[in-house]
Amino acid sequence: MTAELHVLAAARLRREDQRYTSNRRALVDALQAADGPLTIPELLERCPGVPQSSAYRNLALLEQARVVHRIVTTDEFARFELTEELTEDHHHHLICSRCGSVTDFSVPPSLERRLEKALDEVAGATGFAAEHHRFDLVGRCADCA
Repeated sequence: MTAELHVLAAARLRREDQRYTSNRRALVDALQAADGPLTIPELLERCPGVPQSSAYRNLALLEQARVVHRIVTTDEFARFELTEELTEDHHHHLICSRCGSVTDFSVPPSLERRLEKALDEVAGATGFAAEHHRFDLVGRCADCA
């Protein structure tokens, strides 16, 4: 999957007239190896050769190219993960409103289908052309509850 992931990331960056540099590749590798969304400080720990200013700039470009997705939480750091289109891993997020932690979760396929149907109804009623959906449940994690 890693080689294919890099081919897809490079292609998306080319569509934005950007190159797939070693720093961008390092960020993608770190996100691919992670078991959940990462903050920039966490990414910098995993990519010691990537300067902080470069990480911010490259994550913005990777987000623009739809290689990464930014998750905004209630703490001072956004978290980043690879887009679902690249990983083929559809999931949702539990976001703690106190500490800002983000945990991935999935629902059974039958529930996902019912959810998709309900969202299609909402989109159809409003004339919205939905491409996909994401759900973030905001509350308190077990440690903060």
